Amino acid sequence: MERQASPAASAILAIDAGTTGVTALVVTATGLIVAEEYSEFPQYFPADGQVEHDLGEIWSATLAATRAALALVDLNIGAIGITNQRETICFWDRETLGAARRAIVWQDRRTSARCEQLRADGHEQRVSELTGLRLDPYFSATKIAWVRENDEQTWSQVVSGRVAIGTIDSYLIARMTRGLHHLTDATNASRTMLYNLKTGTWDPWLCELFGVPLDALPEIVASYGVIGNSDPASFIGIEAPIAGIAGDQQAALVGQTGFAAGSAKCTYGTGSFLLVHTGAKPAASTNGLLTTVALQHPNGGRDFALEGSVFVTGAAVQWLRDGLGIIDSVAEVEALARSVPDAGGVIFVPALTGLGAPDWDPHARGLIIGITRGTTRAHIARATLDAIAYEVVDIVQLMRTEGGVDLQVLAVDGGAAANDLLCQLQADALGIPVHRSAHLQTTGLGAAFLAGLGTGVWESTNELISIRRSSRVFAPGQPSSLGHERWRNAVRRSTAWAID
Repeated sequence: MERQASPAASAILAIDAGTTGVTALVVTATGLIVAEEYSEFPQYFPADGQVEHDLGEIWSATLAATRAALALVDLNIGAIGITNQRETICFWDRETLGAARRAIVWQDRRTSARCEQLRADGHEQRVSELTGLRLDPYFSATKIAWVRENDEQTWSQVVSGRVAIGTIDSYLIARMTRGLHHLTDATNASRTMLYNLKTGTWDPWLCELFGVPLDALPEIVASYGVIGNSDPASFIGIEAPIAGIAGDQQAALVGQTGFAAGSAKCTYGTGSFLLVHTGAKPAASTNGLLTTVALQHPNGGRDFALEGSVFVTGAAVQWLRDGLGIIDSVAEVEALARSVPDAGGVIFVPALTGLGAPDWDPHARGLIIGITRGTTRAHIARATLDAIAYEVVDIVQLMRTEGGVDLQVLAVDGGAAANDLLCQLQADALGIPVHRSAHLQTTGLGAAFLAGLGTGVWESTNELISIRRSSRVFAPGQPSSLGHERWRNAVRRSTAWAID
């Protein structure tokens, strides 16, 4: 896969296939987002702890968002970048491109028992050494193993070669190219628990451990550079090189121009994900952080990152709306939380799908504690924002003690970063400045940056660094350790709740 000269077209199309919907962005050579449209798709919860997506609905949302974005501008598309929810695993027919079954989403916890058994069998240390990950249902490998054991029809087609296995980026590439390419990039591959961090390839031992046939998996390519063209008959008339691919959190790091070791960003989406660039060698963690590929270059060189993953942040605000009904829209939470000076002693641990870093407990469940007769919905809203900030504090402290990274500044993005109160609470809790990106959709912007690098729109990462802007800097106030201590006490009470 090589860099190629940019076509005469004047814009890049970025597809950001997230957990709840697809955003299409049109980005110019100056890094300006000139069109942005979103199309939501349904979530399916077939049983407690299970989350699934319909691939056909994801593709329909991709087409709808793209059509809507292109309708806003009169520009030709010269390159396509793709970023996506990671770890979600997909199965589709190589010929018809139809879904063999619903995708199993990264939030899904159905394989908790399998992870515990693998741990009991003594596999965790080697799995961690090979992958930089930990045995948790978050990752793709045990999801694939679950399909092998529980969906005989789909698995028989996998074994016969009819059905392909891949992450969301692989599926979108297959649809865009009419099935000509079965590919993923190294950032997505490194989240499957089947990828060897040292060799940069699918690992035979891991594939055997989880029962995954190597020939069903996609080819691993670099994160930028032309890998093929979209087929206009398949992709609403667009014929353009697909030249950028990255998992959403790595794409956000690119969108924040975090190309140097020590650069850090936190994206507040469905969950919160804090990545710190650690350079050209993987940095190991022994207590909760993940080692992941930050970027693979066309020459085969790779950059690495340490990541702290929080499963539920923005989703907690959605739960206030959809579950409790105490707000009518997500945007209302800031005003409601501002109507009280603090959370009134209420602590909310949003372990709605278990806990990620640093606790990694799939059996933890959500907890609201400290409720009195004086507690109102405003206190719960304020406690929700406090929780999001404290979850990130947990990870930053772990970055300091485990990774030796002492952050001086935190760059933030994602939908919830539009909340001024949250950004201020975050700066106060961390005691460092929080820089909010001028573009909150840095995942999509990062995919566009990669596609532009891959087609020569930008010759170097230094050009992209000169483009990046902050919309506001939140200076820290007087930090208080008491709030975080109370938070950790509540977290301990939420753990191991769902064990039968």
